[in-house]
Order: sequence, then C-alpha cells, then structure tokens
Amino acid sequence: MLVSLIHSALAYGVDMSSCMPAAAATDGAAASGGLFGSLGGIGTMILPLLMIVVLIVVMIVPQRKRDKKVKEMLAALKPGDRVRTIGGIYGTISSVKEDVIVLTVGPDKVKLVFARGAISQVEEQGVENTMDEEVHS
Repeated sequence: MLVSLIHSALAYGVDMSSCMPAAAATDGAAASGGLFGSLGGIGTMILPLLMIVVLIVVMIVPQRKRDKKVKEMLAALKPGDRVRTIGGIYGTISSVKEDVIVLTVGPDKVKLVFARGAISQVEEQGVENTMDEEVHS
C-alpha cells in the first residue's frame, strides 16, 4: 500500500525528498557512495588489509618474541643447569655437545641423552633432589 502511494505521488510530480525522515536521507547518501564509495575499488580493500595487519600484530609478533626467548635459553645451556624436558623429566645437565645434551636424572644419577630442542625450561631449583623416598617397581 505504501509503495502504491509513493508511485501515485511520483506520478503527480510530488517531491518526496521533503517527506523523508533525516535518517533515511543519510542512508541514501551512504548507499550511493558514503565514506568508501568515493575511493573506488581501494575502499573495499581497506577493511581486509586492516584485518590482516591486526592479525599480524596480535598473533605473529608475540610468537616471534617467545621463539627468540626459547632460542636464547637453548643457546645458553651449560653443564650444571637444572632443566625440565618437554616430556616432564627433571635433571641436571652433565654435558653439552652441539645438539646433544646428557642429563643426570634422579638419586641414582642415571644419564639420559636428549636433543637440545627437547629442553623445555631451566629450573631455579632441582626437583630431582627433593625425592626422599625410593621408587620401587
């Protein structure tokens, strides 16, 4: 019904722009060009590019910082450091040769060989020295 009224008014030459609410007039301006419309094809590319930049800043930069800290920690390993492996084994480094690390583990001083990358972190105090009870199988 509203559509037929508008068509009738337009047929008789009535100016409908004075009857439109202010919000409808601004929506028409936005639809005809608006903020990004005047920029052409570049305007449609701004939002995806902005999202990519935010993704890089939020996800990739902190990951690189963590990777750099891990590399520095692995490069600084030396005999006598108390460490934890990625498998959860605590031990003391007894020797370091390129990419191979020998850990001394437990009260029996068992020696285990690990790759340098298997070291998760350097511990402040030795957990393996806190075992008072012996483990029996």
